[in-house]
Amino acid sequence: MKNILIAEDEEAIRDFVVINLKRAGYKVTDVDNGLDAITAYDNAEEPFDVVILDVMMPGLDGFSVCKKLRERSSTLGIVMLTAKSQEMDKVNGLMLGADDYITKPFSPSELTARVDALHRRVSMAAPPQPTNETVSGPFVLNLKSHTVTKNGQPLDLTQVEFQIMELFMQNPETALERSQILSAVWGDDYFGDIKIVDVNIRRLRMKVEDDPSNPRYVTTVWGFGYKWMP
Repeated sequence: MKNILIAEDEEAIRDFVVINLKRAGYKVTDVDNGLDAITAYDNAEEPFDVVILDVMMPGLDGFSVCKKLRERSSTLGIVMLTAKSQEMDKVNGLMLGADDYITKPFSPSELTARVDALHRRVSMAAPPQPTNETVSGPFVLNLKSHTVTKNGQPLDLTQVEFQIMELFMQNPETALERSQILSAVWGDDYFGDIKIVDVNIRRLRMKVEDDPSNPRYVTTVWGFGYKWMP
């Protein structure tokens, strides 16, 4: 859902903007002053993609709100609403971090076209979302589905083997002591024989290596532990 915040103290203009943006498919939150705009932004359950700010609002004006929001986010789309005679307001808004301005009065088509264009730019500039997948060489580990594939083929791993793979793939080319592996997979309260690590490594090699007797991925660091080589 495209999420947008509008801060405009004139009720007729605010209602006009809200109606037309909802028709265009946006989820709209509206407030009538700058302080409420900051509060709405900070307390939003879903982050806003675009904020529309009237320049002249009582209390905290649009410029001040623009500056505060830009300090909070470098990717948020900010549009300033200005009167036709307020040429310097346009410059000031852009200098403070606004992305665009719309001059009053404006048509529904102009409003939606300008907001749509900014939303597309914001979406393209947004950082990539966190992924549940870790990729290392031919292996893909998916935390959500709890699976590991090699060259697209699923590997039949036990819970312990999966956890070892997760540890290895998150620490490529890093020599891990047996005690580190034991602590990470079995927990600090495990007091069994550390050789359990070696046993599970051998089992894991049977499943991930092309030639388990000559391991390519799970290599031994003699006298120390193991290293994952992607």
